[in-house]
Amino acid sequence: MTPATTSDPYGFPTADAERVVATALLEDLGPQHRDVTTLATIPEGQRESAVIVARAAGVVAGLPVIDLVLAAVDQEVGTGRVEGDLVVGEGDRVEKGAILARLSGPARTLLISERTILNILSRLSGVATHTRRWADELQGTRALVLDTRKTTPGLRALEKYAVRCGGGTNKRMGLYDVAMIKDNHKLAAGSLTAAYEAIATAYPDVPIQVEVTTTDEALEAVAAGARFIMCDNMSTDLLRRTVEALEGTGEEVEVEATGGLTLEVARAYAETGVDYLSVGGLTHSSPILDIALDLESEPDGE
Repeated sequence: MTPATTSDPYGFPTADAERVVATALLEDLGPQHRDVTTLATIPEGQRESAVIVARAAGVVAGLPVIDLVLAAVDQEVGTGRVEGDLVVGEGDRVEKGAILARLSGPARTLLISERTILNILSRLSGVATHTRRWADELQGTRALVLDTRKTTPGLRALEKYAVRCGGGTNKRMGLYDVAMIKDNHKLAAGSLTAAYEAIATAYPDVPIQVEVTTTDEALEAVAAGARFIMCDNMSTDLLRRTVEALEGTGEEVEVEATGGLTLEVARAYAETGVDYLSVGGLTHSSPILDIALDLESEPDGE
C-alpha cells in the first residue's frame, strides 16, 4: 500500500492493530478460515479495482489497517495480494464522497477483507472526528482535551491513537503507568493524604494524580505533594476559584476539569484557566464515520 505521506506523526500502534485484525478475522472467518459466500460465487482468478470512500464528512484515522487486513486475508485464506494507494493521510479532514484509498487485486481478497477494514476504519475515524470537534472548540484557550480509560476492551491503543489523530491528548494508558487517587481510594486508605503517601512510598517513580471535589481537597492534595489535580463535577465558578487557589500556592500544578462535560459548555470550562478537559465520551460515545468499499470493475485484460 503506497501511503499518501511517509511520516507517522501520531505513532500508529502496529502490534496492537495486528492483534485486533487477527481477532476480527477469526470472528468473521471462523476456525476454517473461509467466507462461504465469496469463495462460492467469485472465481479464483477474478480481479477487481475498488475505492474506499467516506460517506460523511469527518477526520480519518486508521488507514494503516487497510494494508494489515488485506495482507492477513491473503495469508490466512490464500486468495492473493491486493495492491493500492492511499489518497489521504491520517488526521486529514475529508468531505462526504472523498476517496480515501484505491485498491486493485483479487476480488476474493477485497470482499473477504471489506467488513473488517470498514469496522476498524469507521470506528477509529469516528473517534478522531468527535475529538476534532472538541479540539476545535478549545482553540484559543490553554486547555487541551484528554481521553480516559473508558475505551472498548481490546481497542484501547487504537482508540487512543485515534484521539491523537483528532487533535486530542492521551491521559494514562492503564492502571500501571499513572496512579489516580479517587474517592474510593481515599475512603479505603483513610484520607487523601494517606493514599498519596502510600502510593509515593510503594511506587516512587510513578506520577500521581488526585481527584478532588472541593478547593480545600485540592489544596490538601498539593500539600501532600500532588502536582496534577482533577477537579470532578465542579461548577465553572468553583473551578475558577480552585484554579486561583492552586496558583496561590506557588507550585506548578496541572489542573484538569472532569465529569459530565459537553461541547456546549466546553469553552466556558476551558476559560476557567484549567490545563485539560477530560472527556470519556471521546471513546465510549463516538458514532462511527460512515465509510464504504465500492468495487469498480477493471478493464478487460487486466
